[in-house]
Amino acid sequence: MRTCKLRSLQPGEKGCVCSVTASGEMGRRIRDLGLLPGTDLEIIGRAPLRDPVALRLMGTTLMLRNGEAEYVMVEVKR
Repeated sequence: MRTCKLRSLQPGEKGCVCSVTASGEMGRRIRDLGLLPGTDLEIIGRAPLRDPVALRLMGTTLMLRNGEAEYVMVEVKR
């Protein structure tokens, strides 16, 4: 399986969060949203200009800006 940033996933792709590389307030906010290591997610769409990205995790739909998604490392599932 390949590992990449959440920002680079395409709609329909699924993955599992490996790590959150942000620190401080941004890192805490991302983790508070539920993006913790081991969490499964699926990309369900993107805005017309590719920012933000919509993802589904734990039965919830979440929107993240690409600047935030840059800090989330994901193991892509096939």
